[in-house]
Amino acid sequence: MPARPRTVDFTFSDTVAGRVSGFDRQARVFTLVTADGRSFDIALDGDPSAELLHNLGEPYQDASGHVDELLTPGAFVLAHGIFYPHRESLRFEAKRLIFVGRDPQDFRFEEAGWWVRQIEEIAGFYRKAQFGDGPVDFAEYRTEIRLGGDKTASHVQETDTISRLVYGMASAFLLTGEDEYLEVAERGTEYLREHMRFVDTDENVVYWYHGLKVDGDVETKLFTSEFSDDYDALPAYEQIYALAGPVQTYRITGDPRIKADADATIRLFDRFYLDPQEGGYFSHIDPILLSPDHASLGPNRARKNWNSVGDHAPAYLINLYLATGERRYADMLEYTFDTIVERFPDDKHSPFVQERFHRDWSHDTTHGWQQDRAVVGHNLKIAWNLMRMNALRPKDAYLQTALSLGESMPEIGSDRQRGGWYDVVERVKADGEERFRFAWHDRKAWWQQEQAILAYLILHGSTGRADFRTEARDAQSFYNAFFLDHDEGAVYFNTMANGLPYLLGVERLKGSHSMSMYHSAELCYLAAVYNNLLVNRKPMDFWFKPEPARLPDRILRVSPDLLPAGSVRIAAVEIDGEEHTDFQAQALTVRLPDTQGRVKVKVRLEPNSRTEVTG
Repeated sequence: MPARPRTVDFTFSDTVAGRVSGFDRQARVFTLVTADGRSFDIALDGDPSAELLHNLGEPYQDASGHVDELLTPGAFVLAHGIFYPHRESLRFEAKRLIFVGRDPQDFRFEEAGWWVRQIEEIAGFYRKAQFGDGPVDFAEYRTEIRLGGDKTASHVQETDTISRLVYGMASAFLLTGEDEYLEVAERGTEYLREHMRFVDTDENVVYWYHGLKVDGDVETKLFTSEFSDDYDALPAYEQIYALAGPVQTYRITGDPRIKADADATIRLFDRFYLDPQEGGYFSHIDPILLSPDHASLGPNRARKNWNSVGDHAPAYLINLYLATGERRYADMLEYTFDTIVERFPDDKHSPFVQERFHRDWSHDTTHGWQQDRAVVGHNLKIAWNLMRMNALRPKDAYLQTALSLGESMPEIGSDRQRGGWYDVVERVKADGEERFRFAWHDRKAWWQQEQAILAYLILHGSTGRADFRTEARDAQSFYNAFFLDHDEGAVYFNTMANGLPYLLGVERLKGSHSMSMYHSAELCYLAAVYNNLLVNRKPMDFWFKPEPARLPDRILRVSPDLLPAGSVRIAAVEIDGEEHTDFQAQALTVRLPDTQGRVKVKVRLEPNSRTEVTG
């Protein structure tokens, strides 16, 4: 069959995002230049609505009467409209314009409090959705939450989604000091310890149940995974994410029981998931013999993947190191990142990393849904976390791998016309194909936008490269323009390619196996850290609430993340509202007073001068 000519003779709606390069006021047409350098003429004939980007909890900010003043050269605009066949080409008429700031250098999401306000709104949504206006009772927790916050008929409580909610609430407290968020985090941690934790005294390890099925007063513990990819096995990622919320809470409270659980779970990883011969961690073990090699595991037998090797760092291990400074956690981080840079890049076959492996690290390209496909967000997640690790123990392999991914991903993983980042694509192009094909769809998931934003913020903050800042700004623009649910609260799971929310099936939910509060809160927390402390060089406040006697030498570690050495210092400390001066500014440690009970600590961090950072 002959190829069709590249003509379009029908109308369709779409989005164009880019920077203004010109505006013909008389013709009522302005020109946008997209991320890949193409120019689009956009007509204002349809009298489009216009708005200024607004945060969760803020009112709609109509800008329809200010379009001419806002369409200045360099201004970033997201335009949704309709393409019409017009002579030999297409004419684009805008119906909705979103301006991200009041002038070309104004990006509202770079305001010092933008991400703090956003996490407050998200925390409020999930607090009300799960517990209403009453007390925080995790017996009422449900995994599935509808678009507006109502619970579904499902009565399964998944360990990992509780942990993700706990992570979000702990992060909200770190940024705001609001005790109600810490209450949810601590009660959720206690619920996990009491109901989801199994202490194996014979092996001296802890592992975590998949979840609970709740029927009235009857609880049925679900030991192995209930999901088709992992059914009747103990997948490493479920054990990993069980620690995410408690360990973030540990950073605030210093509760030694949480650290003991984390250490016992790490012993589980090292004893049963670690491959001492070939290296790395297996993705699954069977529930009886705790073996990665049992026949009952089927296609998961003796396999390794991104989740089992790479997810330790962002889920809990970096935060455990930040809270303790213990070398053994840094050593484990180094081990996992050394494995990543050695095994995951696959430059001879694809610009995307390889994510699944057999025991001997040969590539597994036939596994389940993944086959030989790339998860765009995992590539970005590797770049982001390599930059964090490079701040702790710098290595050329870390930096170069992160830079390589940061440079290559925009052209093959992002939408250069509309903005935003795609989901899953084929890792290799077939003969004659100009683009990497989408595995199933061209929708955009909230968590993959997070990985892009954090990757390019830390890449820019660590290297100073302007192209990385542009990518960070573009990703933040798309996310804040289209993922915030201003009607019901929190953020959407998915949007279509053009930014409109996709609201079918599980992707209609605000709580599911995939979605709780983790990624949206992690984005708020770290986007605030990177934007303020690394990029725009503004001070930030953080809150903690430990019991001094529980901390070794009463030392509270307050580093917000693995940042480039010498980039920030403590500017001031308050304890229970009173000034406190016993701290090491550059070491980011506070010696707490010798007192009984808990104290509330407010720490102001500020960037060091450029000369102090560079030495």
